[in-house]
Amino acid sequence: MTLNSAFCRSLLLLVLCAPTLQAADAPAKEAAAADLALIRAESKAFVDTFNAKDAAGVANCWTPEGEFIDDSGRRFVGRDQIAKFYAAGFVANPDTKIRLAIDSLRLLSDTTAIEEGRSIIDPHPAGAPGHSKYVAIHVKLDGKWKMASVRDTWVAIASNHEKVADLEWLIGSWTAEHGGATMESTCRWIAGKSFVERRYSTTLADGTVTSGVQIIGWNGAIEKVQSWNFTSDGGHAVGTWTATENGWIAELQGMAGNGTPTTAVNTLARLDDNAYMWQSTNRTVAGNPIPDTEEIVLKRNKGAK
Repeated sequence: MTLNSAFCRSLLLLVLCAPTLQAADAPAKEAAAADLALIRAESKAFVDTFNAKDAAGVANCWTPEGEFIDDSGRRFVGRDQIAKFYAAGFVANPDTKIRLAIDSLRLLSDTTAIEEGRSIIDPHPAGAPGHSKYVAIHVKLDGKWKMASVRDTWVAIASNHEKVADLEWLIGSWTAEHGGATMESTCRWIAGKSFVERRYSTTLADGTVTSGVQIIGWNGAIEKVQSWNFTSDGGHAVGTWTATENGWIAELQGMAGNGTPTTAVNTLARLDDNAYMWQSTNRTVAGNPIPDTEEIVLKRNKGAK
């Protein structure tokens, strides 16, 4: 048999056998796809039980002897230890929610899989900005996929957070009632914890509502903390912030929605972890002075920290 005839016969055998090989491989691919779908469903169950603050439900996502290693290196073995860890976390952070970004999920065998991804916590935890990377080993027991081992690793991200870290105590939701009006304010970290977003509104006794949004962060050009305000009437203002012993003073220059120039000096004085005083002084409209506001105490909404 010549080389050419042998080569041609090999090609013919491949052509004849290909449908049979593909048919045999199809069930395996379907089974693998089904297993990967079950693992994703188990990961979703972890998120759902976490956000429901169900510590036992979270622990049930592991095998009975499964282990969890947190981003500080602590190791928890077995569902009881894992449940206690999460239960304590839920008490300390009752408003925390989690979501997962799965970067990679693949089967290592018919009964083992590895998942890699990132867990994102909202609101952001205190301290330097970053996110938690995780590696989870899943195993199939009695037809169900459970996590046998999970390791978290904290990954810091670049930001100007250290320049504005003293604003940490503002993060949360606040309310004040004064003179028949209700003031509400919610602060959260944005953009890698380089900025604080503050959304606020005031409801007067007659039901009139004014609102606005303020972004506070480090301006490297002037090497100071600055704020940028935008109000519901179309007004805007820029503030320069100076830290004090117990809070901040912000000097604002802006313009009302009708184009009238405005100025003010706002003082925020921290009273304790759950209350601060706000007052606006040295106020002018179109260059004309207007009265200072009274001192207003805002209190942290229960569980909002």
